[in-house]
Amino acid sequence: MNGGIERVGVVGGGQMGAGIAEVCARAGLDTVVCEVDAVAARTARDRVAASLERAVRRGKLERTAARDALARLVFTGGMDDLADRQLVIEAVIENPGAKTEVFAALDKIVEDPEAVLATNTSSLPIMRLGMATGRADRVVGLHFFNPVPVLPLVEVVTSLHTSARTTTLVEDFATRALGKTVIRSQDRAGFIVNALLIPYVLAAVRMAESGFATAADIDSGMELGCAHPMGPLKVADLIGLDTVASIAESLYDEFREPLHAPPPLLQRMVQAGLLGRKTGRGFHRYDQG
Repeated sequence: MNGGIERVGVVGGGQMGAGIAEVCARAGLDTVVCEVDAVAARTARDRVAASLERAVRRGKLERTAARDALARLVFTGGMDDLADRQLVIEAVIENPGAKTEVFAALDKIVEDPEAVLATNTSSLPIMRLGMATGRADRVVGLHFFNPVPVLPLVEVVTSLHTSARTTTLVEDFATRALGKTVIRSQDRAGFIVNALLIPYVLAAVRMAESGFATAADIDSGMELGCAHPMGPLKVADLIGLDTVASIAESLYDEFREPLHAPPPLLQRMVQAGLLGRKTGRGFHRYDQG
């Protein structure tokens, strides 16, 4: 790969995948989004279109630019359509088995041996995903933050096998093409941000679980008393309580620290489908209209 990355693939068109696809398209890149089937692909397109429309309404994007970005996107229900991509970013559910399966499939489908396979995982080992392929030196963590079109940060996470060339290529892609700020992390559960954030969020869950304070008061305390823009339980709702629980489990599996263990209340809420903003109810209620 002599020049920069021009052809990008995204596997998964949910909240994170759609956001990643949007910023790639807005950066002028030829972008293909792969979902499980044609119906899910149409839903992903609608998600990106709605996000672009919000940006236009808020004066953050010209309507012509929004139309051009959507025109650069192709949505498909078949992973074979990623064969010619120079970079593929996996953004499926935070589940080791699902992600490993995607990487094993991409290794067979993506034709260019120099192509980079990246994961948007919040916490899972990059090494594990790399070893599911025959190109572990071209596998890297590229962790965006929600909402992707708004937040400027990307964590670049390298495994013991990730080559310096791969690292340089994805850092250049994130900074020059997408205009993001990069921080670099070793391949440890939670990386930098979630290794610091999730124990804090879990402490807030335990406080609510114990009846010590309400969710509203916990969040107000941190927003008004510590000048945080969003309280910890609102943050959990934004991330998704299922994702918070998955990250906590990954941290606990690696470090065996009690502060990393997901509290029973969090587990019950996930079981009940009360996942936060994306379902309309978590620690707070949200208008889904």
